[in-house]
Order: sequence, then structure tokens, then C-alpha cells
Amino acid sequence: MYHLSSKSSRHLISKSLANQGSFTRFNKFISAAITQNKLQLVSFQQMNMMSLNKTFQRQCLMSVQARHFASGDLPNHIKLEMPNLSPTMEKGNIAKWMKKEGDQIKPGDILASIETDKATVDFEMQEEGYIAKLLFPEGEKDVKLGQVVAIIVENKDDVAKFKDFKGDAAPAAPKQEQKQAAPQQQTSSPAQTQQQQAAPQQQRSGDRIFVSPLAKKLAEEQSLDLSQVKGSGPNDRIIKADVEEALKSGVQKQPVQKRAAAPQIILDAFGEYEDVQNSNIRKIIAERLSYSKQNIPHYYVTVNVNVDNLLKLRGKLNTSAKSKISVNDMVIKAASLASVKVPETNSEWRSDFIRLYRNVNMSVAVQTDHGLMVPVVTNTNLKGLEEIASEIKDLAARARENKLKPDEISGGTFTISNLGMFGVHNFSAIVNPPQACILAVSAAQKTVVVDEHAKDSDSPYKIASLMNVTLSSDHRIVDGAIAAQWGQEFKKYIENPEFMLL
Repeated sequence: MYHLSSKSSRHLISKSLANQGSFTRFNKFISAAITQNKLQLVSFQQMNMMSLNKTFQRQCLMSVQARHFASGDLPNHIKLEMPNLSPTMEKGNIAKWMKKEGDQIKPGDILASIETDKATVDFEMQEEGYIAKLLFPEGEKDVKLGQVVAIIVENKDDVAKFKDFKGDAAPAAPKQEQKQAAPQQQTSSPAQTQQQQAAPQQQRSGDRIFVSPLAKKLAEEQSLDLSQVKGSGPNDRIIKADVEEALKSGVQKQPVQKRAAAPQIILDAFGEYEDVQNSNIRKIIAERLSYSKQNIPHYYVTVNVNVDNLLKLRGKLNTSAKSKISVNDMVIKAASLASVKVPETNSEWRSDFIRLYRNVNMSVAVQTDHGLMVPVVTNTNLKGLEEIASEIKDLAARARENKLKPDEISGGTFTISNLGMFGVHNFSAIVNPPQACILAVSAAQKTVVVDEHAKDSDSPYKIASLMNVTLSSDHRIVDGAIAAQWGQEFKKYIENPEFMLL
């Protein structure tokens, strides 16, 4: 038995339809699996799948975004859903339709450009047929995953039958509020009234309440008035169990106080202005970085490194390298090797455990006209400088053109943000969740330093190129000594770059 899910990414049917050359065969396969608009457990033997090749069978084990339907007066058709194009995607914007209603499509054609939470990605077709209906206009925003966006039919003559097709009805609003409102109409029993009156008044308004952090967080989430909770911990300290017991016993929740309306500002007083619509990417950046700063305990370790030897080696390598190596490429390699030596920096917080990654997938921040993009170079600890340089150039160019694929913007385990090309001498970056660390790289500066190898007849000073780097870390994972150890390893590779070639 095999499980077929109705939610999928666009790669999961893959080339099977093209290989089979049969829209009808696919319809028969899927229709046998439909029960209440959901794909259920299906036996390949029961569906006479011996005629399908092994590739198609393997791909059918995965989930699909195209669902087959036949209802009422409508002919057989496939509903294309908003695909999941990134691990964190919950909704997408239809940036542009590449096809129009009535057009023929085949596997490999681009149906639309979809703006996800990370990039604008091409929605590539894996079906063949004709576009009967586009259910959203170009530019439509916040289309949820799984929502039907287009209808595909096998025969062109069937296109006209979907002229008035409106798509699935919106899901009914949850009746939770109605269910919760019903008990309020009931008269409280004497026992309930007595229990409410007996609620402990151990802390009055304005008195200090001793409460554990976990209990405080739970109370805030449930809008529970802690002054109504009796603590059972040391010195009457309120602990998590006290809050849970109070919630079970029906202690009165703290009323939500509405904030006073902010005074209205007359914008005309500031002169002319322009409102720029936030893109989906901009919204996600704001959401994720706000979450990071508010929920991840940041701390920072700064190291100055001498890049003179690195610049010399780079010059020698570039005389014969096919892809010119930049300082940033060498920084990426050094950071990757340092993270292998100090694996806590290449990890992820998972509440009950810490996941340490064996290889480094480097996220590299790239500024583009449409926002900050962070493409990922995989296994940078195992790749040579020239290979890293080539991949970075390709990814950065396609990031600026909005042509990155979903798997090229996900899976990073460590991030580098380099503002050195802008002449920035010092800055710190915000941790990119769920990663543990991000390295902020500044510009190298000519600085007078003590020459430890100077002879008595020489000047005791020399000019050196020093670069300031700051490691921002998640303190839940990386302690201060661990970050300092990483800084030492990074400094070793930068100041002795030949070690990176071993």
C-alpha cells in the first residue's frame, strides 16, 4: 500500500506524464484514489499499475499538487493548487501569469511566476492539456497553500464549459466563538460561584508576584491574571503546575485592555510622500527577523584578523583560476572549516535537543532590487575555493534576476553577511532562524600595528590590513567560550590561508 497526499510540490509528478504521454492514464490512476476530494491509501496492484514505468511509480509515492475531478455537468479536469515552493511558505502571490485561458500546455511549460516568502519562483507545469480557467487575477496576493489556482482539461472543446467556474467555496469560518459563547448564557451553579469567590487573593494589584519564567509565559498566552493564582513553589512562587491548575479550575482570566488610540498625525505636515507596497519577501523578512530578535538571546563576539597573507594568496590563485576568487569566497571557506572544528556554531535549537549538522550549508546574504535574498551553497566545507567562487557568482546573479529555485534558498546551516564592499568598518547581524550563528564581515582597513618580527635596525611598526568580523550567536546553543574558540579557528584560517588548501 502507498500513500498519496493532495498537498505537494511541483516536482513530485516529475516527468511521468511526459514519459507516459497519456493524460487519460494519469486521470484513471488518480481518480481511483479519490475519496472525498482527498487522495487515500491506494494499492498499485489493485489499479493495474504494471504498465507504468518504475519512475512513475516512485514519483506517485510522493505528494501531488494536481487533483483530478469530475462533477455534475463538468467534464474531467485537474485542479492545480498553489504549490509549496519553500519550506516556510504558507501563502504566495501570483506575480504574473505566463499562460492564458485556452492555451495548450505541456510538461516543462511555465504557468506563472509565484512570489513566495523567499523569492519569485517559476511554477513549472508537469501536466499536459488546456487551461480552462485561471481562478485568480495577475497580481493576486496571499493565496494560501493548497488553494486551487487553475483548471486543466484534456480536450480544448471542454474549455468553454468552465467559463463560469468559480472554484472551491471558501472554508466555513470556525464556530469556536459560538461554542464558547453558549456557556455564558447559562447560570453559574452555586459550586462554581463559590469556587470563583474562593479564588486566592494572595497578591493584590500593585504587589510583586513571584513567578517562574515558564509559568509567566503560559499565563500571558492564556491571558490569566496571576494575582488570582496561589503559588506552590518556594516562598509561594507560582510555577507552571499552578497556572495549569488555575486554568483547569476556571480562574477568571485577565480582561484584555484596549490601548489608547495613538494621536492622529497629519501627514501633510511632513510634505509629499510615497507609500511603497510591501512585497511578500519584505513582510517575511520583517516577521522572521522580528521573531529572531525577540525570541533568540543574541550575543556578539568580535575578532580582528590580518588579511595580508590571504590577499597575497588570492592574487596568486587568480592568475590561473577559471573563476576569479574573491575575499568573500575565502571568508566562506574559512568560516566553514571553523564551524566543522566547532560544531555548535553549525547547529539548530530544537527545544528538547540541539541538532548538530555534519556539513556546512552556507547561506550568503545578497542585496537585490527586490529585497534581501539568501541563496545557499551546500557542503562548503568539502568544496574548493574555485568551486565555491563559481557557485556564488551563479547564485548571486540569478538572485538579482529573481530566478533562484526553491532548493537554492533553503537548507542553510550558517549565514554570512558581508558589507565590506560598502566600506563598513563594523556591524553586527541578526541570527537567521533556525540557525545558531551569523557572521558579519566588514571592510579591511590599513592600520599601523607592532611588527613582532622587526629587527633592531628596522622600524618596530608596520602597515597591516585588518578586517573586523563579528559573530552573532544564539546563546541557547553557543556559549561565550565556544564563540571565542570559533573566532580563534576562523582567525587561524584567514591569517594562514594555505591551511584552507589542505
